[in-house]
Formats: sequence, structure tokens, C-alpha cells
Amino acid sequence: MKYVVLILDGAAGWPLEELGSRTTLDAAHTPNLDALAAAGMLGLAQTVPLGAEPSSSAACTSILGYDPVADYVGRGAIEAASLGISLAPDEIALRLNLVHIENDVMASYSCGHIRTEESRAIVAELGEALGNDTFRFHPGVAYRHILVVKGHPELLEAAYTPPHDISDQSIEGKVPDGSGAEVLLDLMERARPVLARSEVNAVRAERGDLPATDIWPFWPGAAPQGLRPFADVRGVRAALTSGVDLLNGLAVLFGIERLAIPGVTDGADNDYRGQIEGALVALDDHDLVIVHVEAPDEEGHAGDIAGKIEAIEAIDREIVSVLRDRLGELRVLAMPDHPTPIALKTHVGEPVPFVLAGPGVAANEGSAFHEVAAQSTGLLVDPGRDVMSLLLG
Repeated sequence: MKYVVLILDGAAGWPLEELGSRTTLDAAHTPNLDALAAAGMLGLAQTVPLGAEPSSSAACTSILGYDPVADYVGRGAIEAASLGISLAPDEIALRLNLVHIENDVMASYSCGHIRTEESRAIVAELGEALGNDTFRFHPGVAYRHILVVKGHPELLEAAYTPPHDISDQSIEGKVPDGSGAEVLLDLMERARPVLARSEVNAVRAERGDLPATDIWPFWPGAAPQGLRPFADVRGVRAALTSGVDLLNGLAVLFGIERLAIPGVTDGADNDYRGQIEGALVALDDHDLVIVHVEAPDEEGHAGDIAGKIEAIEAIDREIVSVLRDRLGELRVLAMPDHPTPIALKTHVGEPVPFVLAGPGVAANEGSAFHEVAAQSTGLLVDPGRDVMSLLLG
């Protein structure tokens, strides 16, 4: 048996008045996902445990079949693993966003989704000006980067607010706080003049793009210990394709092969068809492949209803249609990791719909792939990590 896991990042959400009290997942035209729901097992899964942060870190860890509490790894360390960064015992890795703040308001947590080549050049400027034995700046993808801090383990205990949680809101009371936070606050302050004189920022401003005004560190993590490889836990060889460091980092930590498929990105320009075709090629020498698509989540954070619907429809048209055609030979699990409601522009920890279809899977009267239809089946998988057992069982 061959298996495919499709993660539609952030595709779930809340009903919207603009859509006649439907969610974006309900409003989207998804004939292929609906066909899977009718042919297979439809239900809800609780991917974020009670009390855990409703992040893709916890939710995707669950989908991969691990316990996001017992197997917890700070997200900064996960993304550092994706970049090949080895952490010493006295080092902490934090996600570092380039952000645009105006009048103490988080105007953009991503500098208008800054292009990778520009953001990496800015991070290089920061590293040259501020890097030392304590701080190391590592460029990542788009607005997402890594800051490694040496000699301050107390940063694991500080309080942080992800910048995407406060879009268009005041940053007052949202900066790092608590044990060790003064180290980061000082760095943030010293970064502002570096960014203000950045040549890359000047070019962006001239063409009307948002310049990076600030750095925003959050999501700390130390080097993980004791994680068991996916193949040892599940007895199958897995590969993964994603355009973001979080999923690629989880792959590194869980011993899942990362696929380098051209055209795979974190946004609407993703080559959906190329991504699924490359993933299916990997099944020649793997048992399972995970296909992670970031675009719906990015549109949810942007509050873009049309953009989120378009991303969901593109996944259905370009990816799920291919899987549907091969359903006789593949067992497929498709699901969001968490909801990203347009109204909030951030994540919540509510259950998400999932569909499992393919050989050996009995239908349970699912009607369509969206939140209400999934709830109507009465099936709730909690903890969400058990969906992997359903897939492989």
C-alpha cells in the first residue's frame, strides 16, 4: 500500500457574512475533495491539544502521528533544523520576522510578504552590524528567519506574541516580556537604525513596497532530544514536500526525507501540479509522502477571502484531482492542520475536517469536505495524532 497525506494549511475557518454564513472551505468549489468525502471516511480531528498554542508546529506534529506535548520541540529549533543549523547546549533558536510597524501598530507581520532574495540581503545587513558571539542571524524564506542566541537559556521562559496574532493592532504589551527579555528588547532597538539605513529597504520604499522597520523574535526552542524516527515509529519510509521551514524542519527531526521539487513555494505562486507530481514520483521508493501547501494559511493571515478560496480551489483542481484519479492504488488523507479564520487573521485550536479515502476505507455518509459536513458525521478523532493510525491501519 502507498499513502499520501495532504495538508491544506489553515484552510479551515469560521462562517462569514460575506459568504452567506459559509466558511471559505464551504464556499470554495472543491469537487474532488467532495468526491473523496463521499467515497471515504469524513470527520473532525483535534490536532491541537487543550492548552497548547494553536500553531502549525503543534498541529502538524499531530498529523505526522507524534504527540505535540510529549514530543514538544520549540518552533525556533524546528525551523533551525530545516536550515541545517546545529544548536549547542547553551544556544536558543528563535523565529525572527522582518516586520513593518507604523505608529506602534503591526502594519505587516511579513513586510507585505517580502521576497526571499531581498529579505536575505537585509538579514545579511543585520548580521554584519549586530552579529557577535551572542547573536547569530540566519536567513530563511520570505519574512521568516532564525536568530540564535548563546548563553541565555532563560529566553525559553519569556513570554512572546507572534506578530501574525496582532495584525493591525498595537504592539503595546506584545513585545517579549519576562525572564531574559531585556536582551531581545535591546537587540530590537539596535536593529531599527540598521534597517532604517538599509539599501534594500530604500529600494523597496522607492517602488512603493513596505520596508522592514523592525525585527520581531518569538517561538524559542532548544536542541531537541530523544525524538524517534518516523520509520521506527510507523514502520514505513516517508518523504515530505513543503515550501516552509517548519515542515521541512519537522522532516529533519523525524527522519523524513525532504523533497526538493522546483516551484514549491509558501504562497499563491506555488506550482501545485508540479508539487503533487514530484511527490508521487517519490512513492517509487517511499511508502508515504506528505504534501504540505501553505497558501491558504497565508491568505487567512492576510484576511483575504477571495485569495483563500482561490488557494483552496487551486489545491483541489491541481492536486486532489490527481489523487482522486489514483484512488484505486493510493490511500489518501487530506486535512487542514488548524483553522485560520479570516475574521481573526490568526490560528485557533478548534477541530478540523479530515477525509480518508482509498483501498480498505469504508464510507461513512460524508457529503462534502467542509466543517459542517464533517461535524455532521459525528466522528471526532481526539487526539488528532490518531489520524495517522487510521491512515496506516
